[in-house]
Amino acid sequence: MLTALLIMAALAIAIGAALGFAAVKFRVEGDPLVEKIDAILPQTQCGQCGFPGCKPYATAIASGEADINQCPPGGEDGIRKLAELLGREAKPLNAENGTIKPKSVALIDENTCIGCTLCLQACPVDAIIGAAKQLHTVAPALCTGCELCIAPCPVDCITMEALPETLENWKWRYPTFTIKTAA
Repeated sequence: MLTALLIMAALAIAIGAALGFAAVKFRVEGDPLVEKIDAILPQTQCGQCGFPGCKPYATAIASGEADINQCPPGGEDGIRKLAELLGREAKPLNAENGTIKPKSVALIDENTCIGCTLCLQACPVDAIIGAAKQLHTVAPALCTGCELCIAPCPVDCITMEALPETLENWKWRYPTFTIKTAA
């Protein structure tokens, strides 16, 4: 019995050491540029840019497969920050990807909701709370305003409400102009 325990302990130590060595030896480094781009993006995971989320869009920007002006939720401020990071010229939002809208959150009409769970399945950030055949609600702090929950709703009980501008969410409106220097 004691011999079996010692053998198992020795085996566990050997396997642990092998796994530790493999983790160090085969560690994959992430691209720091992708991480910086991803930090600028709004993390709405809405797919309006043509990619399934913000991280794939950041990867595409870093590799040159996508332009910096495809994110409507990021708005002009996001495009400007990406341009500064990448040393490119800022350009207006690509109209094919949508329009810049004020930050908003989804609201579910309690009198109309049938509890079908289609909105829960569509929400990329799990901001909708509820169970099958029960009333659903939205956690405003989690909702990114991506509007992906609106289309699957069979009873049209979901609307988007723009958030009022407060000190917490207010942003400077940067003018779009160029400074000409004397040559």
